[in-house]
Parts: sequence; structure tokens; C-alpha cells
Amino acid sequence: RDSLYMITFLEASKPLRVHEEEVLFAYNSRDIFPALAPRIEQNTVLEGLILDETTLQPVQATIEITDNSKSELLASFESNSTSGSYLITLKPGINYGITVSCPEYMFHSENFNIPDDAEARKIKKDILMKKMEVGVKIVLNNIFFDFNKATLRSESVAELDRVTKLMKDTPSLKIEISGHTDNVGTASYNQKLSRERAKSVVDYLLRQKVSADRLVFQGYGMEQPIADNKTAEGRQQNRRTEFKVLEK
Repeated sequence: RDSLYMITFLEASKPLRVHEEEVLFAYNSRDIFPALAPRIEQNTVLEGLILDETTLQPVQATIEITDNSKSELLASFESNSTSGSYLITLKPGINYGITVSCPEYMFHSENFNIPDDAEARKIKKDILMKKMEVGVKIVLNNIFFDFNKATLRSESVAELDRVTKLMKDTPSLKIEISGHTDNVGTASYNQKLSRERAKSVVDYLLRQKVSADRLVFQGYGMEQPIADNKTAEGRQQNRRTEFKVLEK
């Protein structure tokens, strides 16, 4: 059973400190309210290993933490070069985008939207990195749309710019952007919505001067689930945008 972590910060307000294996967010109020007890942050602790998906060998990767609501990079650091381990401490009240990248691999993204009233918890998550090869797909976990629409939300910008950078850094790369839904609603409606959402992503890339002949979009609706649609969590996983390598 996972343990709970409670961290008390006692010193004066500090900027983000970056270490090789961890990111710490430090806050305090002693200078302002010297008579009050120290504030206790109900932080989420995220830890695990970064490994090659095929060999399961450790991968030294760059981890970037973004505040999605502001499209602001909060920190960038490296996983452990020997073990591939990482540890991140995240305070409540922020929609975090976490991206793991390494040369010759597809980047991997995760989303953690931590509400203000979230309780302290520990999450163990190993990340399997995929080599950049034809046919490889990744889920773009930090692309968000308005409910039942194909309108990209502002929280998507950091992830979209990440895809843009990859396309510009790899001029030979040709990709398919695909939209997927859960099984709520009719098949025809979901196929149309998923296609329109994929097109919205491609339209953004076109506005960033990525050549149209390198981009394909497709909507698969409910045809390719990756989780069980019987649960809310499964349906959430199935509502996704994917990036597939067609040529490299």
C-alpha cells in the first residue's frame, strides 16, 4: 500500500530549486506571520523509472514541467543517468504538463491536474520511451478541447508547440494526427467530432509553418479504444489525440 507524504516548509519564500533527481517547490510564511504555525502543503509526489520500451534499460531523459494554464515552463531537469529514476514533488492547484524527451525517442507526455483541495499522495509511474520509428504512436496527453467541440483550449499550447518543435527539428518527419472518442453517443457523431479535433491540431501546425505535405489527419471515433469504456477512467483514456510516425 502506498505511503502518504507530508512536507512542511519552514524557511522564507524561495524560487524553484532543481536537482538531478528531484524538483522541490518551497513556500513559507514565517517572515510575514511569525506567530503562526508553518503551512503544510498537501503535495503530490510522483516517482518512477524512465526505461526503453523494448529493452527495459534505463534511459537518461530530460523532464520538463509546465503550468498548462499559463503555458509556462516551471522546471527542466535530467533523470538519473544510471538508474533512470526520477522524483517530482507537485503542489496543489495547478494543471501540470509533464514531458519526457530524449534524442532518438518519441517524447512522452503526462497530465496531472491537481485541485487546490487535493490530499497528499504518492504516485509510482514508470515511463516507457518509444524509439522514433515508422508506425510508432504516442498519446498527446496535454491537448484539450472544449466539451463536445473541436475548439482547442489554451492549456494545449505548450503541447502543440512541442509537436511543432519536433516537426521543425526533424524535417523528414511525416505524421498522422488522429482523434479518438469513448463510446458515448452515436458512431457517426463520434467519428465526425474526432476528425474535426484532429483537423484542429493540424490547422495549428499549419499556422506554425509546418508544411501541409507532412501532415495527415484522421478521426477514428470509438473504433480504437485503449481502455474499457465501462468505467469513467477508461472512457477518459479513450478520449484522446494521437501522433503517429508515417515517415522519418
